[in-house]
Amino acid sequence: MTVDIDKTTGPAGTPPAGPEAIKAIPVRHYGRYVTAVVALALFGAVVYAFSQGKINWGAIPDYFFDDRVLSGVGKTLLLTVLSMAIGIFGGILLAVMRLSKNPVTSSIAWFYIWFFRGTPVLVQLIVWFNLGLVFEFINLGPFYRDEWSDFMTPFLTALLGLGLNEAAYMAEICRAGLLAVDEGQTEASHALGMSHAKTLRRIVIPQAMRVIVPPTGNEVINMLKTTSLVSVVQYSELLRVAQDIGQTSGAPAEMLFLAAAWYLLLTSIFSVGQYYLERYYARGSSRSLPPTPMQKIKANMFSFGRPKGGVA
Repeated sequence: MTVDIDKTTGPAGTPPAGPEAIKAIPVRHYGRYVTAVVALALFGAVVYAFSQGKINWGAIPDYFFDDRVLSGVGKTLLLTVLSMAIGIFGGILLAVMRLSKNPVTSSIAWFYIWFFRGTPVLVQLIVWFNLGLVFEFINLGPFYRDEWSDFMTPFLTALLGLGLNEAAYMAEICRAGLLAVDEGQTEASHALGMSHAKTLRRIVIPQAMRVIVPPTGNEVINMLKTTSLVSVVQYSELLRVAQDIGQTSGAPAEMLFLAAAWYLLLTSIFSVGQYYLERYYARGSSRSLPPTPMQKIKANMFSFGRPKGGVA
């Protein structure tokens, strides 16, 4: 008995045979393992060095949730939020002024940005605190009149110093976001009869947020850490409280580590919020949203050193 063979379809009565599957062998990256071992060794050496130092680590948990420390944390967060509110509002206003065709308003915005970006924030805080040498009284007519030293409290000094300085940086961030929106959007809005203010509010700014949000999130985190500078104007934020406790408890170095731990905790929380805010505004710019931190962990948990689909 003979079997007819069809060279194109295979033996008679059987479906055509497909191409043989290629067996892909992942490429091994031994350098990654070496780098990981070296990094872990260095990290372990640093941890061991700190563990052997003359530091009373037990004092940190004893004061971590102390009422004074929690009060300092609350004041730090309050100062961060209010200063960023002033900075964001002032930055948007300065950005619009900078892009204005009016040379006067554009020049004023440029000078403001130049001055506040060109001088250290610590110097600005000290100047605000000592302006009583120039203005003995503050007189707002029938509304308010008082001596400058009573008016310019440590909190107000910190708020003005940080908020006005932040406005200069936010102005450049907002200006970059506004310039990132195509001019055709504005021209089309004006052709539909929309005013310039409405065009900014309804068309330009929502599209610019995708560019503005990431650096703004970084500025919020930076502001949280910059609040530590206001201890020089006697405002009792986290660092100032930690220093005071350190002087009275005899553990100054330990209280600095405590303050650092709180700053790390707060910045980590802010970083998570920044990530999800960026993810929200990325919805219209990409077909698929970036993975969440948990999705990244699950995807990379078993893929270290062996990328899928590699070929030897």
